[in-house]
Amino acid sequence: MARISIDPFETIPELLTRLRNPGLLLTCGKEGNPITIGWATLGVVWGKPIFTVLVRPSRYSFGLLRENGDFSVSVPAAGDKKMAKAVAWCGTNSGRDGDKYKGAGITKGDGIIIDTPYVAECPIHYECRRVNSNHVLDAEMDDEIRSRYYKEGDLHQVWWGEILGTWKTR
Repeated sequence: MARISIDPFETIPELLTRLRNPGLLLTCGKEGNPITIGWATLGVVWGKPIFTVLVRPSRYSFGLLRENGDFSVSVPAAGDKKMAKAVAWCGTNSGRDGDKYKGAGITKGDGIIIDTPYVAECPIHYECRRVNSNHVLDAEMDDEIRSRYYKEGDLHQVWWGEILGTWKTR
């Protein structure tokens, strides 16, 4: 199926719904390593369309992001049970242990603008170039958030990606 270029903000309602359930797939590294994300933002920063994602330094993908900088975000279709299972699988298995595309039963799509692949079964994907990254600061964190999400430490790093292209299956 062909992919057409769309405005990155055209899919915000769908993106936010999928972000909550089942999650989105962040792919990083030239070979791709899809990880499940449930925290992200989309907006305009520095006059650019920006996709912001959070990745913990302990994750295999963290090193891939540091090495490559580019990333893709794939948005599953509503009600796609196969993709919901794949998203869950990618959220509980590490790329250190093997090919996550094969393990999750999903297909790697070649990036259109960047070298980083995306998940071909997802009808929408964003291609992003890192423009900034910074660590979540423990000293600045709300106590409720810290106690709920960071009992063990391992605070996320925030990755700010300029959206170079947004694609939808025709």
